[in-house]
Amino acid sequence: MALHNLSESILLIALPQEPDRSNELEAAARTTTLRGNRHVIVDFTRVESMSLMTICGLIILTRLLSTAGRQMILCSVSPDIMAIFRRVGLHKLLQFVVDKTAAQEALDHRTFVYG
Repeated sequence: MALHNLSESILLIALPQEPDRSNELEAAARTTTLRGNRHVIVDFTRVESMSLMTICGLIILTRLLSTAGRQMILCSVSPDIMAIFRRVGLHKLLQFVVDKTAAQEALDHRTFVYG
């Protein structure tokens, strides 16, 4: 996983191919808690599989951000991974956009496209 500061108010989390094998989202939650003034973009470009641990991590991170008045956007989600989000009903809870550029623009303008 890679954490990148896109701006003073936006943190980018680039997930690895198998995010369940490490503690990316837990680390992001700690970072977000320490720096509660940031929105988060989670980049799924490399993600090929996802387990319940990742889903739970996303829900926890969403709640932490929401409590702090911040938002999380998921981008570059493949059709296979999106099917998982739809199957478990998270496409209604989480916010999705096409890519990192669209995510930054959405945060700048507070407009979102839902999956």
